Amino acid sequence: MIADALRVGRLAMEFGGLRAVDDVSLTVGAGERRVLIGPNGAGKTTLFHCVSGSLRPSAGEVVLFGREITRLAEPHRTALGMSRTFQISNVFADLPVIENMSLAALGTDRRKWIPHRAVGALGALRARGMDGLARVGLEHRADAPARTLSYGERRQLELALALNTNPRVLLLDEPCAGLSPAERQRISQTIARLPREITLVMIEHDMDVALGLADRVTVMHRGKVMVEGSPDEVQANPEVREVYFGHV
Repeated sequence: MIADALRVGRLAMEFGGLRAVDDVSLTVGAGERRVLIGPNGAGKTTLFHCVSGSLRPSAGEVVLFGREITRLAEPHRTALGMSRTFQISNVFADLPVIENMSLAALGTDRRKWIPHRAVGALGALRARGMDGLARVGLEHRADAPARTLSYGERRQLELALALNTNPRVLLLDEPCAGLSPAERQRISQTIARLPREITLVMIEHDMDVALGLADRVTVMHRGKVMVEGSPDEVQANPEVREVYFGHV
């Protein structure tokens, strides 16, 4: 039995002379909630890009449930059970919300190779999409064009899209960024309810959200892992307080 969902070994990402990710290693157990924190420019999102396949790292390896996937393309990682959201909203703005959901599900479905057939004709995909929208409290907006959603609703949709591929490992890049307090609470409660069959790795700047959801916290600074531990251990660490919170 494989106990680790995700393992990153000595990962590095260089852009010219800049080493944005510098010899990072971490292991996330199956079902774990891991949160990455750190100041802006610490390398968190670049690390996500390397793990998800958006970028090919300069060195190191990425292992998903025991399988080395460092050079595997993003769609193949999705097929193996990896999904992610992004800092910047990334939806088909002119399509209805439910069609966004159907297309996300279709990406991992063999029926995507059936030509000249409207997505709306695939009733099972719509039903699955409606279930996904209900999961994040957005079912009442199913037929609205995505461009009419508020910013908070778009973040809800992005989470629903990521979940609609039935991921085993879910990477969330600042899911609460730019949200009102009420919206942050709604999204964090939705994330907290996710089943432990989904391993969660999340970047989050809202410390109440981050420390409230995490089993373990990894602190990055200048491309490196600085500290790793439980939320209480990280919050009490004087080095973290100096670098991240701005005081000792």
